[in-house]
Amino acid sequence: MACVEFRNVRKEFTDEKKGTFTAVADSNLIIQDKEFLVFVGPSGCGKTTSLRMIAGLERQTSGDILIGDRIVNHLHPKDRDIAMVFQDYALYPHMTIRENLSFGLRNLKKPKDYIEKKVKEAAVILGLEDMLNRKPRELSGGQRQRVAVGRAIVRDPQVFLFDEPLSNLDAKLRVQMRVELSELHKRLEATIVYVTHDQVEAMTLGERIVVMNQGMIQQIATPKELYANPQNMFVAGFIGSPAMNFIDAVVEGNKVIVEGTFLKVPNHVAAVLQGYEHRPIVVGIRPEHIYGDDYAPSIDREHTLQARIQVVEHLGSENLVYFRMGSRRITAKVHPETKAYAGLEKTFVLDMSKVHYFDPLTEQRIL
Repeated sequence: MACVEFRNVRKEFTDEKKGTFTAVADSNLIIQDKEFLVFVGPSGCGKTTSLRMIAGLERQTSGDILIGDRIVNHLHPKDRDIAMVFQDYALYPHMTIRENLSFGLRNLKKPKDYIEKKVKEAAVILGLEDMLNRKPRELSGGQRQRVAVGRAIVRDPQVFLFDEPLSNLDAKLRVQMRVELSELHKRLEATIVYVTHDQVEAMTLGERIVVMNQGMIQQIATPKELYANPQNMFVAGFIGSPAMNFIDAVVEGNKVIVEGTFLKVPNHVAAVLQGYEHRPIVVGIRPEHIYGDDYAPSIDREHTLQARIQVVEHLGSENLVYFRMGSRRITAKVHPETKAYAGLEKTFVLDMSKVHYFDPLTEQRIL
């Protein structure tokens, strides 16, 4: 296996109507050997373009891409020692699973004994031993995706590239395949670069995550770090489900004023917010850190808000409660036994130790 490095990598496209636009802007990144790294972001953020540049399917406009200790800028995809798994499986419908798995090795003129050995190994790893003589049409979506992964495994590449491989699967099967991919990574000790628009996929699979937006890397961190310490409002709002709430506030001494309600902030926060005295800021708090007053944990109940509930979604193990603060809609993830229904005037308790503070002009995190 090998590490992958981006050195000031930039990709521009030219469109007759739009002119030149930047898909990836001067990216610098090191993907460690044997790491499972995930690119995540909304459509058009540059994540798939980044993956395709590693594969050699797109040529960067400037900068260098290294795989191992080789600069691969001008190498053909087949010479980069990578294997790519696509969203649409890309299986040959007229071939058996055995033939699909061995196709790449046969093209490389590998010995028959070697091919048979690699196919059997991949089949055992992926639970395909009893399906080798079937055609793709006889398999479920999850099984076909395993075959696509197996076709990559048999090549024993330096780097595995996954381009939204679970997008076509139903929700239950996606969860199952996420577990299988995590186990596969541990078994193979492989370098894996994975692209998805689904932040749940990113958080559950990635050892580190690259969050992208409008062609720029917003933050590179572990899932835990992204959740606890987002660098800006985009990352804070993108990571977490449901998304973080943003509330307009004004700083007054050791408090922030939210819709006429004074909320005391921790002392270390107040010291940092001194430079924003009497100025507007944006307060960020995740839905799971807002509680109904009847089922709030043992936190300081001094920090409360009054609001009229608009909608309640009953999810069994929890309820999502929606209300408004000024122009912003707020979501609270509350205990399933919390008294909540549309139209109820409710007291909510905020865990101020989990609140984030952002500059409204730069959208950067203040702390």
